[in-house]
Amino acid sequence: MIPAPGKHWFWYGGRPFEVWFSRTENTHERSGRRVESLTFRTLGRKRFFLQQFADDVVKCHLKRQGVQSYLYTYNDGWDYVEGYSPRLLESVVLEPGEKEHMLRDMMQFRRSKQRYERLGVPYHRGYLLYGPPGTGKASLVSALAAHFGLSIYIINLADFNDRSLMSAVNNVPANSVLLFEDIDCMKGSQSRIESNSGAGQNGGATPGTKDFAPNQNGVTLSGLLNVLDGFAAPTGVLIVMTTNHVEKLDPALLRPGRIDYKLYLGKASDRQKVELYRRFFPESTEAAAWEFVEASGSAETMAEFQGLLLALEVKSFERREESSDRVAASHGILA
Repeated sequence: MIPAPGKHWFWYGGRPFEVWFSRTENTHERSGRRVESLTFRTLGRKRFFLQQFADDVVKCHLKRQGVQSYLYTYNDGWDYVEGYSPRLLESVVLEPGEKEHMLRDMMQFRRSKQRYERLGVPYHRGYLLYGPPGTGKASLVSALAAHFGLSIYIINLADFNDRSLMSAVNNVPANSVLLFEDIDCMKGSQSRIESNSGAGQNGGATPGTKDFAPNQNGVTLSGLLNVLDGFAAPTGVLIVMTTNHVEKLDPALLRPGRIDYKLYLGKASDRQKVELYRRFFPESTEAAAWEFVEASGSAETMAEFQGLLLALEVKSFERREESSDRVAASHGILA
């Protein structure tokens, strides 16, 4: 519940509190985003009561964050995405052992904070999910984050430059998932080019050496690497990248410490399709599942096959409704 702008009173811990809610439009930022602020006051001369109230608010927020998974996008600040519904882990169907192995890896990382600190190693871990579109990369991230009660902070590098990327990453809290979607689509990435000119007076590149050509309107490769494992790297965060074209990624991005775990998600196998069919229609036999899979061979990815299942579910629902209406009409229930 959000109060209307202005002054309001409420009781907390047996004391009266005043809250002043103000709302302004910030025209200095490119998005013109709305800025809201809350100012709290209470009676008395001791700050203890306000501090206790603030501590209780923080504890409540952290407790809520720990048991639910939320989605945030960046627009000159992290915005909560209303209506986001995390995927259930059991609803993501992969090849045998793939999901369980990645789950164990994340669990081990989350239990290893003291070991990282003792070794002097930055406490974060990078994951790369790659493969054709529609193979379940985003669904897997959503399900794993929900399983651990972690919120997802999603970044599309095409919308950032080096400065805004650093600002966004610096405001990602610990115990979160930082998701770089379609990392290969970084429009301002630094391309490594072969220099054909000799070294000049100002230190130009020598023939055959690789140089960086930054695009001023996007994220450079060095800017991205800096937020992954430089001084600006987040702590206690699971960094996940997805791509449809792993061959387009610079090798510097893929080295251990930046990417520690890789998982290829390819075209759907018949076994995956059968398992997903049985989730949609648990009352059906395995033979019926295999028959449907064989008849829908054109669906190569799990997303395509799921679309066929949804269409089949709609038809099944409509048939059940028609049958129910006929039964009701035969008993004179319908007018």
